[in-house]
Amino acid sequence: MRLFATPRELRKRGVLGMNQRNSDYVMRYNPRRLYPLVDNKLETKRLALQGGIAVPELYGVVTIEHQVQDMANILADHTSLVIKPAHGSGGNGIMVIDGRMGSYFRKASGSLLSIEAIQHHTSNILSGMYSLGGVPDKAILEYRVDFDPMFEHISYQGVPDIRIIVFKGIPTAAMIRLPTRDSDGKANLHQGAVGLGINLANGETTNAVHHNHLVDKHPDTGYKTSGIVIPHWNNILCLAMQCADTVGLGYLGVDIVIDRNLGPLMLELNARPGLSIQIASGQGLLNNLHRVESHKQLPTDIDARLQFAKGLNQSEDIMQGIN
Repeated sequence: MRLFATPRELRKRGVLGMNQRNSDYVMRYNPRRLYPLVDNKLETKRLALQGGIAVPELYGVVTIEHQVQDMANILADHTSLVIKPAHGSGGNGIMVIDGRMGSYFRKASGSLLSIEAIQHHTSNILSGMYSLGGVPDKAILEYRVDFDPMFEHISYQGVPDIRIIVFKGIPTAAMIRLPTRDSDGKANLHQGAVGLGINLANGETTNAVHHNHLVDKHPDTGYKTSGIVIPHWNNILCLAMQCADTVGLGYLGVDIVIDRNLGPLMLELNARPGLSIQIASGQGLLNNLHRVESHKQLPTDIDARLQFAKGLNQSEDIMQGIN
C-alpha cells in the first residue's frame, strides 16, 4: 500500500490545496475589511450577541498590565474559567481552569497553578506572545464550557469542538476534534487531537484520524469513535449558517461546542480555516464547494439551506488506497 498520492490523484479526489484555498475561496469570497470581525474574538463575541447567537459568557477583559496585578480579585468569583488572547490563533495561549484547591487553581490535567503563574501567563498575552503578528493584545476571561456527557468516553481532559466549513451560506463539511493526552486536553489536530468526520446529512461520525493515521478508537479511552450521532445536529448547522450571515464572509470556519446545560455555543470563527478537515473526514472539500458554486441561485431561507447542505453528496474517500 502506497504512503502518498500524486497531485493528479488528489485533484481527482477533490482535495483542496492551500494555494487554491487562498486564491479561489479566501481572497475571492472574504473581503479583507471584514477580517477584524473574526480575527478579534472580542469583536466576534459582540457581533454574535447582537445577532442573538449563543456564546460562552464573557467574565471580563484584561487590557493593561496594571490589571494583571489585581488578578486575584478578578478571579475571586469564579472557580472555573478560560483565559485566552483576543487575537490568538491555533489554540495558542489558551489556559483552562476547571477548579480550585486552596489558594491554587487547577487545570484540566490536574496540575496546579499559583496566582503568580496565571499573572505571568496573562502578561504574556498582553505582550502579544500569542497574537497574530505579535501585536499587543487583550486577555479574555470567559465561561468554561461543561461539555455534553455523551462525549465523556471519547474525550480526554478537554472540551471537544465541532468545525464546520460554511461556503456561500451553505455548510459543506464538518468534523469534531477530540482532545487527547498528546494534545494536553486541547481540541487541536496539530497538537495531537483526534479528528472525526461528520456526515452532514445526519450528524453521524465517520472517519477518524490521529496524527494523520486512521484510527477506530480514542487513543486514551479506547472507545469506538465511529457511528456517534452528534446531538442538536440541525441546530448546530443552523447556528453555523447564522454565524456566516452575521459576519458576511463567504468562506468561513465555524467552531461550535456543546454545553451540558446550554446546548450549542459558538466558540470562534475563522476567515482562513485550515484544510485538515479533509484528512479528518476522508473527503476532499472541492466536490461540495463546486456543487455550491454551480448553483446560480442558492436558497436564502435557512431551512432550505439546511436541506441543501444535507443533500450534498459525499465524495470518494481520499485515504482509500493511499495510506
